[in-house]
Amino acid sequence: MKVTVVGAGAVGGYFGGRLQEAGFDVTYLVREKRAQQLKETGLIIRSPFGDAELVPKTALAAEEIEACDLVILGVKNYHLKEAIESIRPLFEKGAKVLPLLNGIEHFDILQREFGEEAVLGGICQIISTLDREGRILHTNQMHEITFGPLTPGQEEFCRQLEEAVEGANMKLKLSKDVRVDMWSKYAFITAFSGVTTASRLPINEVLMHEPTLEVFRLALSEMRDLAGAKGVTLSERFADKTVDNMYRLPEGATSSMHQDFRKGLPLEVEYLQGAAVRIARQAGIEVPTVRTLYGLIKPYEYGGAK
Repeated sequence: MKVTVVGAGAVGGYFGGRLQEAGFDVTYLVREKRAQQLKETGLIIRSPFGDAELVPKTALAAEEIEACDLVILGVKNYHLKEAIESIRPLFEKGAKVLPLLNGIEHFDILQREFGEEAVLGGICQIISTLDREGRILHTNQMHEITFGPLTPGQEEFCRQLEEAVEGANMKLKLSKDVRVDMWSKYAFITAFSGVTTASRLPINEVLMHEPTLEVFRLALSEMRDLAGAKGVTLSERFADKTVDNMYRLPEGATSSMHQDFRKGLPLEVEYLQGAAVRIARQAGIEVPTVRTLYGLIKPYEYGGAK
């Protein structure tokens, strides 16, 4: 199976590298600076599940790639528009896309651009970053992609992909209902990133303050209701179970948005909290807690506190 990974960053580069290790024909569609870096150093992964040093095949434009079966899209949401234009030629040759972005609106955007049959449902669970030398540093005990069909016509392709990835040094889970998985992650990350960034606190300190913890609970409950308004049923105990899981995280654990805020980097607030406000408005329901978090974080969208 031929795979194109858009970028070779902390997420796409990690999963692309694991597929390359397993014998997949992987091409990394990258900018010139990253291509030169990969040429000089190779694709380097440092991970609790084993390190890897690979010789990657790169392309600066999709026209350089004859064709592929799957495009893995792991860019930030604010790079989505550029990414869509860069991969368009691959869809004209029959590729499908597996998006691993945060949020939920990008699925609709991609379906409008490439058609429903071309866009698979998917999320990933991993904490990874790029260091200054371009090495991928994987720092938690999860490296999993959950994926599945969004249309009946994708079911056979998804089964083939599941079989092809068997044996790779990563987890690929074919979901029975990928929409539930997509909304579960979106609901969680919107509340989690919202409360940690707005409070400037890691989650263990949020848990210490009952009023702040209540904000987290309310945001989770509102996101569960929003999923329901879109026809996706999350567990009645979604908020309680999520809070319980937070007590198992190590001290200092926080969201990637909070980390980006600390570094003065752009924030995905418009694609998480902002999207929830838009979807709620369209559905005719209220999400006052999420709306407040959105309002508090929005001023820092293009760079937080350094």
